[in-house]
Amino acid sequence: MAKVKFLLQSKSENSQIYIRVSISQYVSIKKKTGFSINPKDWSESNLPKQTKPENKTLSNNLKKLETFVLENLNKDLANSVLIDAYWLETQINNCFKRVIKTDTGILINHVQYIIDNANTRKVRTGGGYKIGLSASTIKNYNLFKNIITEYQTTIKKQIQFIEITKPFVDKFTNWLVNTKNYSTNYSGKQLEILKTICIDAEKNEIVITPYSKTIQHFRETENDRYIQTLSFEELEQIRNFVIPNDEVLKQFKKDNPELTKNISLTAKTIDNARNWILLGCEIGQRGGDLLNITNENIRYNGKSYYLDIIQQKTNKSVTIGIIATHVIEIIENNLPTKIPHQKFNDFIKVVCKLAGIVEVVKGTKLNIQTNRKEIGFYPKYDLIASHCFRRSFATNYYKKIPTPILINITGHSKESLFLTYINKREDKDANADLFMKFYEQINKDKQPQLKVI
Repeated sequence: MAKVKFLLQSKSENSQIYIRVSISQYVSIKKKTGFSINPKDWSESNLPKQTKPENKTLSNNLKKLETFVLENLNKDLANSVLIDAYWLETQINNCFKRVIKTDTGILINHVQYIIDNANTRKVRTGGGYKIGLSASTIKNYNLFKNIITEYQTTIKKQIQFIEITKPFVDKFTNWLVNTKNYSTNYSGKQLEILKTICIDAEKNEIVITPYSKTIQHFRETENDRYIQTLSFEELEQIRNFVIPNDEVLKQFKKDNPELTKNISLTAKTIDNARNWILLGCEIGQRGGDLLNITNENIRYNGKSYYLDIIQQKTNKSVTIGIIATHVIEIIENNLPTKIPHQKFNDFIKVVCKLAGIVEVVKGTKLNIQTNRKEIGFYPKYDLIASHCFRRSFATNYYKKIPTPILINITGHSKESLFLTYINKREDKDANADLFMKFYEQINKDKQPQLKVI
């Protein structure tokens, strides 16, 4: 008959407790239980002395393990399962629901696994799945990996999935917000990525904590967001201002060294940037998609111009009808030439200042010394960048064009995200008014029906 015995193998103050399972006179296996004790508290009965509350708890755990091992030993012997040291280690871990820490269970290793396999990963789209993560998603994973690497250096340990509990997430959030001084949106984005990685790890049969699937991320409230857009009136200012000659621009550059230090100012470069701005605010696309437009994206059917784009971020195919006269003139006569994205943002600020977009407004601006955005009051031209174009388009045409049409152009997946993007609440009265407007248009040409009584 099999027997179980617990024993110590050293006299150190914190001795490991071993379990030995004797299956027969000649066969026995032995493993550490994971528990330890001071030899002074170990009795001759090979169990902890019952002199302290913690010893009583330890004794109960060892008796629990003994029962668990013997029950599973009899079952597995009957099923011809190999009984060896690995089997015993498994029983110990299963009895106390312990998870063995492995390389695959390390958070940063799975992040790297996702990055390494980015081109073959399935991504859900509106019509099913596509293969391969977008460049922006891969960039976000790499940035997240850098953040986790730094945090591990701070806490001086590698992070395992089984350690991602609420206390861990609370400490990590505090570090993101208060130590690193990341913005609310950026900190919340890192928690969103962490949750996504945990869920993906579970799909790959890596043990995670239940809490990690419910991690709550966050964003700025409407009151905390400062959105900059160019109104139709401001776009008219940009369209109509007279571009100075090269000599005047040379003096402008001397007078505004910080604003113009990274770019070459000529009448030609200013006109090129102005055309990008006017085009961007009429088609509602992200800066990267805008700057990649060439003549190949433009169609003319003999009556109207259409712009066909596949959005880089979502891989969504979008078609925009071009109707604004000044934009038609741009694509017919002077389609602007591509500019590196960062230099484009510098040109935008110069164009807006030259056009008189100088009103002082509240917003956030990057502090170069701290590399963090700071809230303050700045000239509006200093806060305008390419990401404002899509938002300007959405804001300017909101309530003038049915929202579903705008969403199809901007690429938002649902109306709630679109309204958050332009910092608007759902206006139910406006929706009702729009319905009545279209209803009247549908029925305006119908002849009144006479009813015979």
